[in-house]
Amino acid sequence: MISQPVVQAIFSPFAGRLSDRVEPRVVASIGMSLTTLGLVLFIFLNENSTLQFVVARLILLGLGFALFASPNTNAIMGSLEKRFYGLASGSVGTMRLLGMMTSMGIATVIFAIFIGRVQITIEYYPMFLKSMKAAFIVFSLLCFGGIFASLVRGRVRSNLSEMAEPAEGKASP
Repeated sequence: MISQPVVQAIFSPFAGRLSDRVEPRVVASIGMSLTTLGLVLFIFLNENSTLQFVVARLILLGLGFALFASPNTNAIMGSLEKRFYGLASGSVGTMRLLGMMTSMGIATVIFAIFIGRVQITIEYYPMFLKSMKAAFIVFSLLCFGGIFASLVRGRVRSNLSEMAEPAEGKASP
């Protein structure tokens, strides 16, 4: 389980620096695409899946999270005046926590529908796997929608360059 956060910690600074040079929405959208792919691949998890199967997908998720989180935060913070940084940072943290809570709620509902209120023992493994598959399908679809939400946000770089350079043919103030 540690492979995902380790990969995210290693690549997040790189993704942040990359989003300083490349439009953050593009980098974040690539990250969301990798996250979606990782979740889609987890749909195929079964009783015969190897540890390498799981670790490889977790590494892909870690890379996707890294490429999304830092550029997404960069895009948010880069679109604000300095006086709003504290509020924006708090809002980003709150939204992240709400997202985690919501995903846990969705997973709990899915498990309750498929398994009910029983202890997970060997006779419930098939239903446990079906509920996991359903959860990965739901989360894959949500992330797929997130790709487009990330792509359609405004451009950070063009806004900054327009403010820094006067348009052609116009006199500067």
